[in-house]
Amino acid sequence: MLALETLIVAALFFSLLLYAVLGGADFGGGMWDLLAWGPRARLQREAIAAAIGPVWEANHVWLILAVVILFTAFPVAFAAIMTALHIPITLILIGIVLRGSAFVFRKYDAQNDAIHRRWSTVFGVASFLTPFFMGLTLGGLASGEIRVEGGIVTTGFFRGWLGPFALSCGLFAQGLFAFLAAAYLAADARRYPALQEDFRRRALVSGVLLAPAAGLVFLLAREGAPIIFSGLTSWWAPLLLLWTSVLAVVALAALWWRRFEWARWSAAGQVACIILGWGMAQYPYILVPDLTYHETAAPAITLRLLAIGLGVGAVVLIPSLLYLLYIFKLHGDGLALEE
Repeated sequence: MLALETLIVAALFFSLLLYAVLGGADFGGGMWDLLAWGPRARLQREAIAAAIGPVWEANHVWLILAVVILFTAFPVAFAAIMTALHIPITLILIGIVLRGSAFVFRKYDAQNDAIHRRWSTVFGVASFLTPFFMGLTLGGLASGEIRVEGGIVTTGFFRGWLGPFALSCGLFAQGLFAFLAAAYLAADARRYPALQEDFRRRALVSGVLLAPAAGLVFLLAREGAPIIFSGLTSWWAPLLLLWTSVLAVVALAALWWRRFEWARWSAAGQVACIILGWGMAQYPYILVPDLTYHETAAPAITLRLLAIGLGVGAVVLIPSLLYLLYIFKLHGDGLALEE
């Protein structure tokens, strides 16, 4: 029978996976908003806003849930992570706040070109940089350079997240979210063939570029995150790599042949496999190499109460989310824009 902390680790990982698959596309949409060009630039931005608008707040629920699980179930690890990585984590929070604020103000502030451009720039830049800092943070957690003794961080505030491996993780996160967003938007824009082609081309380019970016992360992991590299070369890795590669090829082929729903689901599956691989490679460490999930778990009564809370919350949260996605993403004819 699995230990209770292992089940809670699974819930934590599931929250992060859903945040990447759902919330990651929102960040990617902001990137494409900043990079909108051509005769349909305005329509591209309207499509991105229409796609993000109904779900972007709901998608952040998964990040909030992950943070709550972390500080409730693994308080020692939470304190160490927030100390050692407080600079990139603070930048992530600033980016999330700026991005959300700019998205709302762009809609409801005075509608002249100068003000609209200002809010669009803030929204796009924050969407670009926030995933980069997320990747830096995950790279720092995996690097093994952050050391903890007796619950105290001994390596300062700049170790782990400024190395080549962490930087490559940041760039890879940006590419991953950009690809995911373009694949989703191509499926959502089915009522507008020309617009759909715009997002299809972006998805193809970003999807092809993901392969060398992933290879760079893998190569840099040998020196920059040896425990992760060891995990990624263990017995289960070839099977997961095979699944990830198959889904990547299916996603690109579906985009090429304009099978957009296939592309949407394959892209989501590809990202899920990548996140799964990272989680399996890092397990059982929460902060490599000094803190594991088991060593930093809260007292049993806290874990039991948290597990009950997660079970009750799942009864409300998961059906609500599925209904939200069905109404705004999977039901009907896709986006409706003012042309």
